[in-house]
Amino acid sequence: MNTLTVQITGMTCDHCARSAQDALNALPGVRAEVSFAEGQAQVETDGKVETAQLLNAVAAEGYHATLLEDDEPVTGGNGGGLHVAIVGTGSGAFAAAIKAAEQGARVTVIEGGEVIGGTCVNVGCVPSKILIRGAHIAHLQARHAFDGIARHEPRIDRAAMVRQQQARVEELRHAKYESILETNPDINLIRGGARFHDQHSLIVTHADGSEKTVTADRILLATGASPAVPNIPGLKDTPYWTSTEALIAEQIPEHLVVIGASVVALELAQAFLRLGSKVTIMARSVFLSKEDPAIGEGLVKVFEEEGARVLLHTLPDSVSHDVTQFILPSSAGEIRADQLLVATGRTPNTDRLDLDKAGIEIGRNGEIIIDDHMRTSVDHIYAAGDCTDQPQFVYVAAAAGTRAAVNMTGGDKALDLSAMPAVVFTDPQVGTLGLTEAQAQQRGIAVDSRTLDLENVPRALANFDTRGFIKLVAEKDSGRIVGCQVLAAEGGEIIQAAALAIRNRMTVQDLADQLFPYLTMVEGLKLCAQTFTKDVKQLSCCAG
Repeated sequence: MNTLTVQITGMTCDHCARSAQDALNALPGVRAEVSFAEGQAQVETDGKVETAQLLNAVAAEGYHATLLEDDEPVTGGNGGGLHVAIVGTGSGAFAAAIKAAEQGARVTVIEGGEVIGGTCVNVGCVPSKILIRGAHIAHLQARHAFDGIARHEPRIDRAAMVRQQQARVEELRHAKYESILETNPDINLIRGGARFHDQHSLIVTHADGSEKTVTADRILLATGASPAVPNIPGLKDTPYWTSTEALIAEQIPEHLVVIGASVVALELAQAFLRLGSKVTIMARSVFLSKEDPAIGEGLVKVFEEEGARVLLHTLPDSVSHDVTQFILPSSAGEIRADQLLVATGRTPNTDRLDLDKAGIEIGRNGEIIIDDHMRTSVDHIYAAGDCTDQPQFVYVAAAAGTRAAVNMTGGDKALDLSAMPAVVFTDPQVGTLGLTEAQAQQRGIAVDSRTLDLENVPRALANFDTRGFIKLVAEKDSGRIVGCQVLAAEGGEIIQAAALAIRNRMTVQDLADQLFPYLTMVEGLKLCAQTFTKDVKQLSCCAG
């Protein structure tokens, strides 16, 4: 006989408990006792009845039933004794787990991979920014702009860089993820791959092949995404890199071909270029094709000046590998390289979840469709992060996870992405926010714009680095700022100030009237706002 404990909510008297008890005992091979005072049923089964049948029997009487895993206690609070199951352990998942536990819910997180923490800390944001920073230091040693300071080609020990990088990854993974599990008794980790059995139940398959059923009141899907691999003949049969392999590679390729021209492709291409690789970039269309065209055009110029070969509107016809080299025939001729990096976007990790068994709606690329409250097409099932149709940024995932937890435990909190800043960590950096001119026109919004070249920003002049621009897009009649595009050193810092301006519905005149510290890059925002009414070349330094 199997013994189970079922939590039952919604009962108001002993008669309710007897009704639920009778419903359970009506099932073949089941013996149950229900306590109204405890809100629980002690159930013995012959192992032939499914958990879902038990829960559905109680639900048919008008109550809600939740299987208690390993007889874990249910805490009180705003969560009201809810059991929340979360699939995934990345930033969105942990933000949700922490908030749901704070609200009084009992939380089960399920992870099918070898390590917890998701993409950002393990194979994304953290290691990539460490690599990019190291490559930037190497670049400055060899090619800085200051007279009187000797330039030299640095000696690169890539293996040592990787050791330091991975040590920091492990440190942050423990501090931000593993330690939370160690110190929060309301969050329980189950290892294994999860898939839906029905709308309230997940089957978790452990590494040894055994399975466990997890039944919950609310379910959050936060399974992230994985590198997409384009359908190029021969590619899958070669030892190509994705970003995951590139970030921990201990050798610097002599010649690296990068297929892709979006965020990850450009960040890693420039990093390896600066560490000493010859780099060829093959782009299906243009650099950062979803952004203002001036950004991509500016970056192409930067990359070519640094020595990269840029092939726009060019993909390989096929890919092969002859043990020592990759061979890529294309309209630009045959290209040979000792390493190939494929960075053509990321695909949501949803194909193994059996979403159809829960009736969850997905998009054409497998992304889970959610509303601004992170609800899926099934009311009690939520989703957050890169597995959804929201933008694939870690800070969006974390914000979505927190709001999903609030909503799963009885709250009402939406996620507003209308002032969401985005950064590409090339050098110069790309910062974007709101609408481009083209996007505004597509929406029927009459706009005006100004572009400020960095030759007009005193800090850029002092840095001897005037590559790039700052652009503001504003409604023609009101002057309210609706978009900002930045290509500049420290562009990621500049764009956040623009985000605050848009969030607070500021006009270009409001921004022009603000005090900005002199000799900062962000002062360029004020100067750009001033160009709507003035010729900034005719102003004195730090003119108000």
